[in-house]
Amino acid sequence: MTTRIPTSTSVSESAVIAAPLAQVWHMIKLQDFHKFWSKLSKSDYVKGASPETDVVQWTFKDGTVLDVKQEEHSTIDHFITYSVIASTPALTYTSVLSTVRCYPITSGGSEGSTFVQWTANFSSDADAGVIEDARFKRKEALADLADVVVGGAAKK
Repeated sequence: MTTRIPTSTSVSESAVIAAPLAQVWHMIKLQDFHKFWSKLSKSDYVKGASPETDVVQWTFKDGTVLDVKQEEHSTIDHFITYSVIASTPALTYTSVLSTVRCYPITSGGSEGSTFVQWTANFSSDADAGVIEDARFKRKEALADLADVVVGGAAKK
């Protein structure tokens, strides 16, 4: 019998990006994540997948394919929430709900920059490896986002 290590099932990673909110927020669209996230080879709409909301397929360079469903989007509060509804290969956990949220920094040494937070809440069957992998991927993606936004050249 394998003993599971108890672990938190939530992840929260963040970064301060030295660019105005409008410039960062412009990149935060599920179908555009491949333009900054170096692990993605493409992200495309899945036509007809849902009559209520957008579904985007993320294809990672390692061959993993995720169908992500936009659950909520606010151009007023600058956040997007999505869930993974399908995966190849199959996920080892039941579900995950993630949010990317952007805040303008309005004072202090980083005034004019953007604070970006990327959270995830996993089902209770996610193990420590899943949580650490999610933490690493979010840190890497936030660094990629900063490089693209500050550097000014989106990936093709």
